[in-house]
Parts: sequence; structure tokens; C-alpha cells
Amino acid sequence: MAGIHPWDAEKNLPFPDFTDCDIIGETGLDYAVSVDRDVQESCFCAHLKAAQEIGKPVILHVVRAFEPVMKILSRYRIPGVVFHGFVGSKEQAKRCYDAGYYLSFGERSLASKKTREVISSAPAHCIFCETDDNPDCDIAEIYREVAVLRRTTIDELQKQIANNYHTLMRQK
Repeated sequence: MAGIHPWDAEKNLPFPDFTDCDIIGETGLDYAVSVDRDVQESCFCAHLKAAQEIGKPVILHVVRAFEPVMKILSRYRIPGVVFHGFVGSKEQAKRCYDAGYYLSFGERSLASKKTREVISSAPAHCIFCETDDNPDCDIAEIYREVAVLRRTTIDELQKQIANNYHTLMRQK
């Protein structure tokens, strides 16, 4: 994976060469930080343009910017979109599913009551689990909690997520 995180959008980092990566990201918008929104949007659009041109999926970082992200995404044809660390409502989740996007759930997702409802009812073909690179987070615990919410086994959840990954990567 390669990309410029929204928190780093103002740092004038060299734009990554995406040829040797499988996925572009994290990219997106974070309206909870003081990084200029226009700069974040410009960087985000550059990532999406590259993803569209070279046919690679994107991993999104979206904080307090769901509507702007959905509006921007509608202008591109991206072969796979994953909302990383999704925290949101059932209505937002449905808009993502209807657009063919995936939602990835981790600690922050599980801490949100409204997102726990999303996790329990999300279409199985649209989900992932994650730790968000937190060394103190055990992915096995995330799988356990998500499996309980979804009323399934950990084994079935793992198989479904593996299938989702293969589907995401074939969309390229």
C-alpha cells in the first residue's frame, strides 16, 4: 500500500509511485484535524485519479467528512473502495454498500453503539476486520467481537473476509 495520509497532506511529500503497490492509501479526508481541507481534498483527488487510471483499489481514512468523501468518490470509477476504521450510521453504511464499497471494522468501530448495529447487519460480502496497526490490539479479539455481533463463527467470518479480499483484489 502506498499513499499520503490526510494528516500529511500539507507536508509536500513526494507523490508515491503506485506501480509496485497493490492498494492506494490511506487517503481521504479528516475534518477533525487542522490540516487545510482544500489541500486534503486536492491530495485525495490525486490519489483517486491515479487509482482510476491504473486500476487499483483505495483504502480510505474518513473522519467527520462522510458527505464530502461520497460526493468526491462519485466523480471517479475506482475498482474497489474500503472505508478503513468505519464509524457511522446504518444509513451511511447502506450508501456505501449500494455503491459497492467495503467497510472495515476495528476498535473504534466496536466502541460505537451505532456502528455495532452496522456490524451486526452488514452484508457479509462488504466487510473487513482490522487492528489499524495498533500493536496493543489483538486481531483475534476483533474477530471474536465481530463474530458475536454477526451471530457467526470466527472460522466463517475469517473465510468470508478472505473471500472479500480476493474479490477486492480481482476488481483491479
